[in-house]
Amino acid sequence: MILLSCINLCKSYGINTILENITFNIQDGDKIGLVGVNGAGKSTLFKTIVGEIPKDSGDIYIDKYKAIGYMPQNMSLNSEDTIMDEMLKVFSDIINMEKRLRELEILISKKEHIADEKYHNKLLSEYADLLDKFNQSDGYGYKSFIRGVLVGLGFDDGDFDKKINILSGGQKTRIALGKLLLSKPDILLLDEPTNHLDLDAVEWLEDFLKQYKGSVFIISHDRFFLDVITNKTFEMDGKSLEQYNGNYSYFVKEKEVRRQNYLKQYALQQKEIARQEAVIERFRSYNREKSIKQAESREKALDRIERIEKPDNEPIAAKIKFETRSRSGNDVLKVENLSKSFDNKLLFDNIDFEIKRGEKVAIIGPNGTGKTTLFRIIMGLLSQDGGEVLLGRNVNIGYYDQEQSYLDPNKTVIDEVWDSYPDLTQTKLRTILGAFLFSGEDVFKKINLLSGGEKSRVALVKLILSKSNFLLLDEPTNNLDILSKEALENALMNYDGTILTISHDRYFLNRVATKIIYFSGIDGMAEYSGNYSYYLEKKGRPTRFIEEPKAYTTITKTAAKEEKRKLKEQQKIELQKKEAIKSLEEDIEDIEKEIMDLNELLCLEDVYSNPEKSQKVHDQLKELDTKLNQLYDEWEQKL
Repeated sequence: MILLSCINLCKSYGINTILENITFNIQDGDKIGLVGVNGAGKSTLFKTIVGEIPKDSGDIYIDKYKAIGYMPQNMSLNSEDTIMDEMLKVFSDIINMEKRLRELEILISKKEHIADEKYHNKLLSEYADLLDKFNQSDGYGYKSFIRGVLVGLGFDDGDFDKKINILSGGQKTRIALGKLLLSKPDILLLDEPTNHLDLDAVEWLEDFLKQYKGSVFIISHDRFFLDVITNKTFEMDGKSLEQYNGNYSYFVKEKEVRRQNYLKQYALQQKEIARQEAVIERFRSYNREKSIKQAESREKALDRIERIEKPDNEPIAAKIKFETRSRSGNDVLKVENLSKSFDNKLLFDNIDFEIKRGEKVAIIGPNGTGKTTLFRIIMGLLSQDGGEVLLGRNVNIGYYDQEQSYLDPNKTVIDEVWDSYPDLTQTKLRTILGAFLFSGEDVFKKINLLSGGEKSRVALVKLILSKSNFLLLDEPTNNLDILSKEALENALMNYDGTILTISHDRYFLNRVATKIIYFSGIDGMAEYSGNYSYYLEKKGRPTRFIEEPKAYTTITKTAAKEEKRKLKEQQKIELQKKEAIKSLEEDIEDIEKEIMDLNELLCLEDVYSNPEKSQKVHDQLKELDTKLNQLYDEWEQKL
């Protein structure tokens, strides 16, 4: 059953077209991932569907009996209520039912009402109907449901009485997400729902959405998250929408298959067009009435061909390459008995670990356990309460802050980088910025006007120019689109320095990390020598979230041999055809030369003045003309 349908949806801002003839359906139970580069129009599509921004044209149909729940990318609550009070608002109908049931119980038990049989029966009937409705709405389980969602999203029982207005932005966003999930709309529209979630919360959300009975439409750059949940993928690409019947991994493979097929079709059509144009030109060159008509006929046929548009170039990823100015010693970092408290509340204690040159170490763990605080202590931006942080010989630290708090919002992109590296020539600087997709006037944009992804790219430019041999990266893939994430991953995998990173991006962790440190604050830490999948195996949690993409049909050896034979046979036929066409063209040229010579003979006095000779030449010309027409027909059939 179709719950939502968009037909030829269009949206523009001035001359900038964002959505162009977007058409798709969402069926009951669909779990759809919406992907595409930053700025492709994904969030605009969501906002248009829910009516937050008006469409320019097209139609949106939503089943009138179905409810849509929308979670934008940056949404947080502002409330004087506690967390629990805010969540209870979702169940106001059930709470009112429960209140009325208690009232009815009191009324039913009163003696004067029992004595009035008619009124008493009316109360009993209302109570029975309301109790049935209450049970169908899971009236006895909503408090347990609230607690399960809050704990899943990273809150504990001690947080439930906290007021919303004292929470961080990320916590408020999680509360807003929790309210939406509790409301159980028929269609969930989620824009980057894993932002502000730690790994445990992401895995909980995956399980929740997998079991969700409604339809889910998700914008996300979390590739593993999409693989686990979705059974369809929509890609926003060049203002249009392309549909794929599989999860993200399936989409990646299928997209490449489609692209190669499209390129092949385009090339074949261009080849055929060129061939037909050559034939038309040849017909015209003969300058005969019949050949001119044939040329015109072929031109009309060529005009009627539905042209395949030239394939767009693949989206450009930032060209990222990390280099080191100097080589560090083998011992890069040693942390001994480190402890830190805030306002007499212990954050972590007795933290010990070492990092050697060339290691790529990832710190994972729940939010709020002190991972970023640990980074700030290593950087010397915060002082520890106890313990030591020892940097090795010739270690130069480069720090990537997930908040980009070190970028000056009032500077332009070019000044932000140039002021930090004044020795760079303008040409060199513009080249580097161009590699990170800041070209032309983009370099003069103010930092405070940049998107999250653009700010991340500016921060990465500065980090690369530092040529540090020890990189501290705090959530480096946040705000980056998938292309940029992959470019960053490739660059870090080829980096010859040392890396310590905080990340919740499991795909990133699997590709880049060579050691995992699970950091749980006051509960200590544990080390695992391997990537994220190795960590899960050692923790006794198999990689449950990794689902194989839909299998592609493999070709057997016999079928491959037969395919090769057919291809060889086809090539042989094509070669014979080309040789036959060439032979016919040579014969045509020979006959046309003979006709030309005979026409010249007719101009000679001793021929045109002699009826016998003249008739003989005319007979030859007639014979050659018939033969020439036959050759033309045969040549045309071969084409």
